[in-house]
Amino acid sequence: MQAEIITIGDEILIGQIIDTNSAWMAQHLNTIGIQVKQVSSVADHPADIIVALTLASGRADVVLVTGGLGPTKDDVTKQTLSVYFGCGLRRDPKVLAHVESIFSRNNRPMLEINRRQADVLDKSEVLFNNMGTAPGMWVTHKEKPYIIMPGVPFEMKHIMQEHVLPRLRNLEGRQPLWHHTLLTAGIGESFLAEKIADIEGALPAHIQLAYLPKPGMVRLRLTAKGKQLEVLKQETTAVARQLRERLGDHFLADEDTTLEALIRDFMQQRGLLLATAESCTGGNIARLITALPGSSSMFEGGAVAYSNAVKQHLLDVKSATLETQGAVSEQTVREMALGAQACFHVDYAIAVSGIAGPDGGTPEKPVGLVWIAVAGKTGVVAHQFLFGHDRAINIERSSMAALFMLWRLLHAESTDIN
Repeated sequence: MQAEIITIGDEILIGQIIDTNSAWMAQHLNTIGIQVKQVSSVADHPADIIVALTLASGRADVVLVTGGLGPTKDDVTKQTLSVYFGCGLRRDPKVLAHVESIFSRNNRPMLEINRRQADVLDKSEVLFNNMGTAPGMWVTHKEKPYIIMPGVPFEMKHIMQEHVLPRLRNLEGRQPLWHHTLLTAGIGESFLAEKIADIEGALPAHIQLAYLPKPGMVRLRLTAKGKQLEVLKQETTAVARQLRERLGDHFLADEDTTLEALIRDFMQQRGLLLATAESCTGGNIARLITALPGSSSMFEGGAVAYSNAVKQHLLDVKSATLETQGAVSEQTVREMALGAQACFHVDYAIAVSGIAGPDGGTPEKPVGLVWIAVAGKTGVVAHQFLFGHDRAINIERSSMAALFMLWRLLHAESTDIN
């Protein structure tokens, strides 16, 4: 069974907001054996909406529509759908009472434009929206379900979870679909593909392997389709086992997660503490870690030591080191890591110094040159990296490289390796 998602709104097409709804819906549809065939974004224009619906009806078994259900003139979805489905609108008394209660509770005057929120398609079954004023609607047209929902993410998710997904699970024609994701780091996509080429080449036709790269990391996603879900799980688990053995220490996890989450969990379980000393990454490593819930149990703090003066006074980097070796050097990051370890009283500390660009490079130290050090229980490890000329990518790659170095040191110094 295949679905198509149509998102309606000029704000998506001009880049004012990012369409996160489609990604969320696709993930949840996949879990119940419905594959998303296509995602389309269209403007708040009746002709465009009708064309999108017509095309979707020929491609998909289920059509999901979000956006354009507000009370203002620019929200034209309901009126356009009434034309497409050849039906009128009715004012639903239960929805109207709900809208009136919201305005009454907030002591706000209710206008006729607000009452129109209770207008639904004659052909539809109302999908009640406890989180807002715009209801969802389920329309069966030419034996095909069309699901219409508001574009506000938390309202859409509520309607999907409460009304849509339970009902879609009962539809016939769904084919079991299973995803198994592995997380890798420290190896580029092309080298990774070459390393596992024989395993990928031997995959049966109903199992596909996808490469999902980002700076410093690659996710491998096995997707299996078949008749029996348990069989698919067993088959992908067997392939994942082969991949793990082949990848060696480039393998991080047998789940769709992040490196910073793995580090948080590892350090939490062992009562270890971490600090950061960042120059060219500008606090990005600390940001990645502290974005995780529970990170306060293992992260003590960080220093953005951009100037040489801060490196000296806060992290105890020797002036002689900066004068003879420079801020972007092995000795400097070693001293930064040890200084952070001592300053924050932690078990492990990451230090990064480099030339993120686009300016500031020299023939001896070009843009993209980065030194990273990690101080641990038994000493300090340091590595030099040469990335590219894009500042944002250099910061991201440096952050991932630093976290991967920490991950390796944690395992090397741990007496409890899984």
